[in-house]
Amino acid sequence: MKTKLFLTASTAALCAFNVLSGNVRAAALAYGVTDLGTLGGSSSYGEGINDSGQVAGQSRTTGDTTFHAVRWTGMLAEDLGTLGGEFSAGAGINASGQVAGLAGLTGSSAYHAVRWTGTLVEDLGTLGGTISAGASINASGQIAGQANIVGNTASHAVRWSGTTPTDLGTLGGENSYGNSINDSGQVAGYSQITGNSIDHAVRWTGTTPVDLGTLAGGNSRGSAINSSGQVTGYSDMAAGAQHAVRWTGTTPTDLGTLGGSISHGLGINDFGDVVGFSLTTGDTTQVAFLYTEGTMYELSLLLLPGSGVTNLIVARGINNSGQIAATGIIGGQQHALLLTPTPEPASALLLLGGAALLGLRRRR
Repeated sequence: MKTKLFLTASTAALCAFNVLSGNVRAAALAYGVTDLGTLGGSSSYGEGINDSGQVAGQSRTTGDTTFHAVRWTGMLAEDLGTLGGEFSAGAGINASGQVAGLAGLTGSSAYHAVRWTGTLVEDLGTLGGTISAGASINASGQIAGQANIVGNTASHAVRWSGTTPTDLGTLGGENSYGNSINDSGQVAGYSQITGNSIDHAVRWTGTTPVDLGTLAGGNSRGSAINSSGQVTGYSDMAAGAQHAVRWTGTTPTDLGTLGGSISHGLGINDFGDVVGFSLTTGDTTQVAFLYTEGTMYELSLLLLPGSGVTNLIVARGINNSGQIAATGIIGGQQHALLLTPTPEPASALLLLGGAALLGLRRRR
């Protein structure tokens, strides 16, 4: 009898897990909103998010005189400073809270890619030119971005390991750009092809670029990559439209739009969920979207009542818990926002487990 009860409990737990990983995740399309605030200025912007819910981005400082990179932990905003110049911007954040971005140099309008560990900033240098920018950081601290080459004649996608840059090259054109890096060191971005008139989305493995092609039009760009190498971005369509795309291997999936002619995928998690922005019908309004389980949703319609958000403009990052880094209008100002799904997956698992145990108790 005890053996039978144990097997029944195990089966119930397995069923609960299966429901959590499928139906509950798909059904939890309601989000609470945390206003991350600013560094004293009128606006802030959320860019990257890690699995702990920390957000990286930038904020205007008091008096709106400049922008500084920020790391938000909960509602605590840390000013990450600069390289002695006036401005900085955060872009990506890893599991350790390290932030990738760019920072202005002392007495110069130039800027360099940087890595912040805590508030300690490392100058990552360039490929011999004047400027560089970090865009994303993985668990081991590798950073993807771009840097000017000697003579500032072109910009190339770069992967930094420590402070050592690796030039990732191009698809035959002059310029390329790295936008995201996963824990395997694969980089997603885009490159000009031969002739320099067209950009194509790229996935680099090592220094080998894979041309991801387009849906129908001439241009495409990669914005983010997940652990399995799926890439999101956008591709030109016929008649000047642009659609968000998710590439699996080199196979593109058209994610569609929210009624308008343009959408861009900007963030992707390991489940293949994508966030970004889309124009609505008539192309008059830009709104943030979530694409999950084959459907694109307008994120502002999924916010819990009383959020105070009057327009959710763009979503740039999504973690594996479904939390989203976004920017929206709240209190008449653009602020970085953290969107958290409700119920959270962990809570859903507890509820399912409790329900299973209650059922076993009644049966017993």
